[in-house]
Amino acid sequence: MRKNEQGAAVTVSGVRYRAMLEDFLFSQMEKEDIGDIWFQKDGAACHTANVTVDILQIVFDNRIISRNGNVNWPYRSCNLTPLDYFLWETVKDKCYANHPETIDDLKHEIGVVIAAIEAHTIENELKNWVDIMGYCKASHGGHMNEMVFHH
Repeated sequence: MRKNEQGAAVTVSGVRYRAMLEDFLFSQMEKEDIGDIWFQKDGAACHTANVTVDILQIVFDNRIISRNGNVNWPYRSCNLTPLDYFLWETVKDKCYANHPETIDDLKHEIGVVIAAIEAHTIENELKNWVDIMGYCKASHGGHMNEMVFHH
């Protein structure tokens, strides 16, 4: 959740989204010396505005999966990413189990839950993701009724 200078929640506009990229993501990538990774974002207007895609092109070159990017955002692809089928669900369930009452409580719970995820869990989810991509390829991008997500 983004907040303004007064601490009130604000909508993520194209300007705010680009500021998040430039002020946080790009500096973190530089600090961690991360290169040659792909960037994937959904079709929200602030994510796909031409000026946003231009900024992303500078950092990610031709490694952008997004509407208006180099590789189109695949239909229903959020269901195929570890962030969607594993992380968000896990974090949400564990965070809300403690019934946070304020935004600060929720932020604290998110930090605790994320910090507690062990490396082997992430490795297993990434291996699972490779299997899911194989099923997706074998089904030519169609429905995967037999798919079982293992956590």
